Amino acid sequence: MYSKTSLGSDQSSGGRRLSRRGKLIVFAVLGVVLAAAVAFGVWSAVAEDQYGPSANGCVNVQIPNTMGGATVHKCGADAVAFCRTAYVSTDQISLLGRQQCELAGLTRVKVSAG
Repeated sequence: MYSKTSLGSDQSSGGRRLSRRGKLIVFAVLGVVLAAAVAFGVWSAVAEDQYGPSANGCVNVQIPNTMGGATVHKCGADAVAFCRTAYVSTDQISLLGRQQCELAGLTRVKVSAG
């Protein structure tokens, strides 16, 4: 059964209070955490992508996945081989890669001739 109890003298005062120095330390730590969060947000908003868009013989394809996704990054001979496969296959990665191959300048004609 529920019954009201009276608070003891140690409980009625609301517990220990922070000193002025303690409050200053708490606010300083919160300020640093807030500044770090703001800095991270600004950095993530304006930072350049690691690979950038497909261009100049390099192909970057974003592949969706159940756990988020992945980036396929190919340059040079690897990009030519990737695009050659993308133009003759019909799987999802190939279909996504065709547009990126075009952006990289690796057209169907260029990769089939080489």
